[in-house]
Amino acid sequence: MAIEERERTRSDADRPWSHEQAVVGDVRLHYVAAGDDEDPLVVLLHGFPEFWYSWREQIPALADAGYRVVAPDMRGYNLSEKPPGLDSYRMEELVGDVVNLIDHFGRDEATVVGHDWGGAIAWETAIRRPERVARLAVLNAPHPERFREELRSNPEQWRRSWYMLWFQVPALPEKLLGARNAFGVGRLLEESANPGTFGDDDLRRYREAAARPGALGAAIHYYRALFRQQLGEQARRLVGRAEPQRRLRVPTLLIWGEEDVALGTELTEGLNDYVSDVRVERLPGASHWVQNDRPERVNDLLVEFCGETE
Repeated sequence: MAIEERERTRSDADRPWSHEQAVVGDVRLHYVAAGDDEDPLVVLLHGFPEFWYSWREQIPALADAGYRVVAPDMRGYNLSEKPPGLDSYRMEELVGDVVNLIDHFGRDEATVVGHDWGGAIAWETAIRRPERVARLAVLNAPHPERFREELRSNPEQWRRSWYMLWFQVPALPEKLLGARNAFGVGRLLEESANPGTFGDDDLRRYREAAARPGALGAAIHYYRALFRQQLGEQARRLVGRAEPQRRLRVPTLLIWGEEDVALGTELTEGLNDYVSDVRVERLPGASHWVQNDRPERVNDLLVEFCGETE
């Protein structure tokens, strides 16, 4: 175990989780795990610019409820491996990491929970590999087709999503967000959250994770690779070669903080066209960082949803 991992483990010594590593597919992932090995598996996928720590309130709640909980640092983030090149962060690779992680724990399926970018990956995993997803819970991340639909018809959503275009600029976003020990990352979190959501220690941890060599560039590559893939998808649609969107049949819970500065509440509507079994829970007053703003409510919703049977 590396020195930085030993230090992180010591600082979390009073928490009911362990720090582990696994090679899944062609990438080494660091993850935090809690709960008994034989319990049903729940995989928690974090967003940008976070790491496993964004689930600090949900990990013990789900473990106490009888689940084997795994929260990885996604590829490129914090202590996980940071493969080079834009192609390493294509959606196919990110979905593959989730499936391979489920394989690593010897399971046929898992409940997959994702927030922000982790939510985007969770949606795509359920869409592309529904047989591996028992249940799907997404926090403040829109269904991919519903998001494309909103971008085509709503200029306000384009205004909210300006940062996605800014991230296409080479090198500059990494330089600005990473300056002064990732000061910009802490500021981004503070300015988009409700007052008091993140304490000084929380912000220090996020900044430290983002300041690791190569971490910010890898995280921003998620946006760059997606943008490139979306251009290719639009081209295929124009010539009639795009595959039709399949209606998702995995039981789905969408939790949405209504004060999200980047994603409008309109994105929670019209989902029945894309998902056959979906429940939407909108939380007034909660920001984009809904699991940190309203941890007890989110915990209750996730525990209830994970325990439902078809």
